[in-house]
Amino acid sequence: MEAKTFHSEVTFQSSSSRKGAANHPFPPFEGRGSPGMLLHLPNFLGPRSLRQPSQRPTSGPPLSQDSRLPVSCPSPLPAPRACGCSKMADGDGLGEAATAAASPPAPAPGQSLSLGWRERLRAGLAGTGASLWFVAGLGLLYVLRVPLRLCENLAAVTVFLNSLTPKFYVALTGTSSLISGLIFMFEWWYFHKHGTSFIEQVSVSHLRPLMGGTESSISEPGSSSNRESETSRQNLSECKVWRNPLNLFRGAEYRRYTWVTGKEPLTYYDMNLSAQDHQTFFTCDTDFLRPSDTVMQKAWRERNPPARIKAAYQALELNNDCATAYVLLAEEEATTIVDAERLFKQALKAGETIYRRSQQCQHQSPQHEAQLRRDTNVLVYIKRRLAMCARKLGRIREAVKIMRDLMKEFPPLTMMNIHENLLESLLELQAYADVQAVLAKYDDISLPKSAAICYTAALLKTRTVSDKFCPETASRRGLSMAEINAVEAIHRAVEFNPHVPKYLLEMKSLILPPEHILKRGDSEAIAYAFFHLQHWKRIEGALNLLQCTWEGTFRMIPYPLEKGHLFYPYPSCTETADRELLPTFHHVSVYPKKELPFFIHFTAGLCSSTAMIALLTHQFPEIMGVFAKAYTVSVFT
Repeated sequence: MEAKTFHSEVTFQSSSSRKGAANHPFPPFEGRGSPGMLLHLPNFLGPRSLRQPSQRPTSGPPLSQDSRLPVSCPSPLPAPRACGCSKMADGDGLGEAATAAASPPAPAPGQSLSLGWRERLRAGLAGTGASLWFVAGLGLLYVLRVPLRLCENLAAVTVFLNSLTPKFYVALTGTSSLISGLIFMFEWWYFHKHGTSFIEQVSVSHLRPLMGGTESSISEPGSSSNRESETSRQNLSECKVWRNPLNLFRGAEYRRYTWVTGKEPLTYYDMNLSAQDHQTFFTCDTDFLRPSDTVMQKAWRERNPPARIKAAYQALELNNDCATAYVLLAEEEATTIVDAERLFKQALKAGETIYRRSQQCQHQSPQHEAQLRRDTNVLVYIKRRLAMCARKLGRIREAVKIMRDLMKEFPPLTMMNIHENLLESLLELQAYADVQAVLAKYDDISLPKSAAICYTAALLKTRTVSDKFCPETASRRGLSMAEINAVEAIHRAVEFNPHVPKYLLEMKSLILPPEHILKRGDSEAIAYAFFHLQHWKRIEGALNLLQCTWEGTFRMIPYPLEKGHLFYPYPSCTETADRELLPTFHHVSVYPKKELPFFIHFTAGLCSSTAMIALLTHQFPEIMGVFAKAYTVSVFT
């Protein structure tokens, strides 16, 4: 039977689709905010109200290429063709290209006038179709009122209603209250799980076409509806998924979590992206020349972990120096970090030998150049994972040395975000001067931003004032310049990713971070807080200052989806992408907070009113019976 594999057709597309992901999808137009607005404490002390999280929908069937989100993953290492080599393109250019490709072609000049007139006529007729049917129905009832004996039937109904006992009204209102309550609970559950109203969704999907809404939605190319659709497509193109620079080990960490809790911390979508990464970084056009690499090509596409591990052992039987086979075993078979480090050291020995051999042959043909880039990818990946093993095992200075050597030896590989690993290790060493030096290099307006960079910069500025900060004292005397700088840094970080403070302040429970994150999304917030919460706790008063000031950010950006303060407007597609990246048992944080749909308010009011009427009818049957009879008589007569 054919083995189940990840979608390899997406993999061959990944090297081109990820070109624009290395540059920042949300480049800041930073400038310091006006200090005057921060001199008064009420301007930055916000109410302690949290935005309610939204629950992730149940994962569906395996994703196909057509059902994938319009996201792209940054290639950690440059490589051509199948190895993914490309010059990094601007993320905004990718969004414009996607918008241009998705927008409809402009009509010919000679046809634009007549085409618009016909479309407006069709839209007008479709909009009045429902009204015409309603008027025709009323006219038909009026014509047939005598043959159908409508007046006599209405009189009979009135007599029947007058003969009803109060018990009937109690049963009627009680049943109505029960049904409306069930509808209300279902609407509430559906909204918190899917972020939309079920009744509204069904109405738009099924009832609007019956009412002529399909034709009425036809509009001219320059209309507002088309502009809104183009804006939504551009927002979707901004949601680029990045590989988590601090991703955990599948065998030693993710699988152990599954053994203990019985929950799967990784989604199929996340693992599918990782499979594409592995095929992009660890495969090449010349793999068919080596049997072991051919086996590993199949292993990276395999969905079943035991089958991948079995294929890795088969590759080692064919070639004992197959570095990628050791990498797969270290990632997925090793159940402890010590075992993973041992396998990575074997992979490093084999990878260095292959890398030196590829360096000698790189100028012989383009295929040899591609093979060198693939071997470079493998070598850098192994060294980075060895540094992460050393960090997890407590050998932090050794990890810092490996990371610094990597950044010096391969300076073009900034899109691997090794500096974020370095920042976390330096914070663990409490080497704040070295952290500031790294930030001075990477916290630049021309470089991609991340939660690690923004919140680490805020942490360093908070560190200078947090131990002496007191809200009451600050409200009396005002803020010093150092406190203003710290508050501005916190506001800047919160604007970039507003989900992080809830995890740092432990208002929301943490889960294991995914293998891929979305910049400015809930997935990035989880990945940052999972590793950096301890660094905030270590600095006295840092979390207190964060708690007092973080919600003041939202006063400066009342409409975050339309206009930002220091960064571009917050992308509206983050919730959709985060729901695909994060497991089902996690309540996805949504920003900005969504208003409750109309039908939730309607069903809640209907349930409450019918329950109250049922209670009053049960307590005062005679009075309520008089009111009911009077109402029915006034309606049917």
